[in-house]
Amino acid sequence: MTRSQLSEILKYSSPNELYIVTHYNVLIRVFCPFPVIVLQDIGTLKSGQIVLVQEIKVTIELKTVYIIDNDAYYYYHFNIEM
Repeated sequence: MTRSQLSEILKYSSPNELYIVTHYNVLIRVFCPFPVIVLQDIGTLKSGQIVLVQEIKVTIELKTVYIIDNDAYYYYHFNIEM
């Protein structure tokens, strides 16, 4: 994917909100900051710790990245706390 294609996709998204499908197939929208639980030790974060996602970004490969304490982490290291 080129940078121009990515920029075309991202103009319809927001770094401050995320749409989630729940276990009950309900679509909900969460706004930053929202709490997540750390699944495994990564960087300065410890497993089981609850932290706040400040912003949501997307890599050039379209992987979701959470900005937490001004550091970027892939989404799969966390569970969203509901």
